[in-house]
Amino acid sequence: MFQMSKLYHNFHHTKNSVFSFVFLLPLFLLLLLACNGFSVFYINLSVPAKTSPEPAKLLPEILPGDKPVKKLSSSSVMYAVKEENPSLNLKTHLSLIQKPNISMVSKPKKQPHRFRPQTLKALQLRTTKTTKGFTFSTKLRAFFQNSNCKLRFFMTWISSLHSLSHRELLVIESVFKSNPKACLVIVSTSLDSPKGNAVLKPFLNMGFNLITVSPDFDSIFKHTYAETWFNRLKTGNINPGEVSLGQNLSNLLRLVLLYKYGGVYIDTDVIVLKSFNNLSNVIGAQSMNIETKTWSRLNNAVLVFDKHHPLLYKFIQEFALTFDGNKWGHNGPYLVSRVVGRVTNRPGFNFTVLPPPAFYPVDWSRIRSLFREPNNRIQSDWLRRKLEQIRTQSYAVHLWNRQSKDVRVEEGSIVHHIISDCCIFCNISTSSL
Repeated sequence: MFQMSKLYHNFHHTKNSVFSFVFLLPLFLLLLLACNGFSVFYINLSVPAKTSPEPAKLLPEILPGDKPVKKLSSSSVMYAVKEENPSLNLKTHLSLIQKPNISMVSKPKKQPHRFRPQTLKALQLRTTKTTKGFTFSTKLRAFFQNSNCKLRFFMTWISSLHSLSHRELLVIESVFKSNPKACLVIVSTSLDSPKGNAVLKPFLNMGFNLITVSPDFDSIFKHTYAETWFNRLKTGNINPGEVSLGQNLSNLLRLVLLYKYGGVYIDTDVIVLKSFNNLSNVIGAQSMNIETKTWSRLNNAVLVFDKHHPLLYKFIQEFALTFDGNKWGHNGPYLVSRVVGRVTNRPGFNFTVLPPPAFYPVDWSRIRSLFREPNNRIQSDWLRRKLEQIRTQSYAVHLWNRQSKDVRVEEGSIVHHIISDCCIFCNISTSSL
């Protein structure tokens, strides 16, 4: 009996031990897991010494995108412009904490695009002085004084002499056909040469006031925002980008020429139809919003401004501060649209925005229609109405050479009629245009 009692007692003790073990086992496993996890996830994180943040950098004024301003009347609308107060963005670059156990190797800084003088040479746009010791400015002043000009026209030709076609010569004819007492300055290295002078000699023989001058950018850009931009370009601190450098230089050159001398700038694919004597401080709208009756884009292919006009100053400033050589039109049509689009009612900024028919009666996407002869009654009626509109409302016609340079002028087309209206020599076959 005693043995049975002892056995029962041992069994009861063993059972209690088993229950205690089962009860404590989860706590033991949880404690073990926590210790193991601490050893696995523990790292020695090296924290860099405290550094002061870099000084805040002030950016140039933020420039809003295109936006319509005021309604255009049936002919033209006078705009007064006022620049909005730009907001300044403060950028503070803070040090980044190093990632653990990863060596941070700083990437080599991207070297700035180095300006190459041969780039300008290839574009026939060397920064050079004119012949016989005369600088660009002295040669131009002498030309204007001796010519007694009623109006000053400016053109730029950035290509080779070989690239000059009958179409560009027709543009020169159109200038003097409608403005016979005007002076025409062609800024070009290739045309300011013995061969170039031979090409243009027929105009001089007719008594027209015409001069070709090689550009001296250092002299032309002096004392303007363009001077700083051009110096930065030469020292490699500005990337010219993928867009033609010659095209962007032409965009800037026209602004500075008008700012310093005043007059009319036209592209070499703009045929002049009327006298510009009554135009002053005007820029043309390329397109309009039909619903709001406001311009949606301006263009810089035709500019008419007085000397030292404040809007030209703003255009030049915008070019220097926001230059982007990788976006087509950013430094040209979009530039003038941006500036005019954000200025309203500022005293002294009086200028006129002319509606599209003034200089751009046909958009670039439909320019080929002006070169085709009508094939049916509907096309004939459209041609007649369009030609009448151009003859009555347009001062000039932009041919958009980028889209039309390979298009043949067909007999009976609108361009064919325009050629007959504005030619002087009139001995060029339309097929050559």
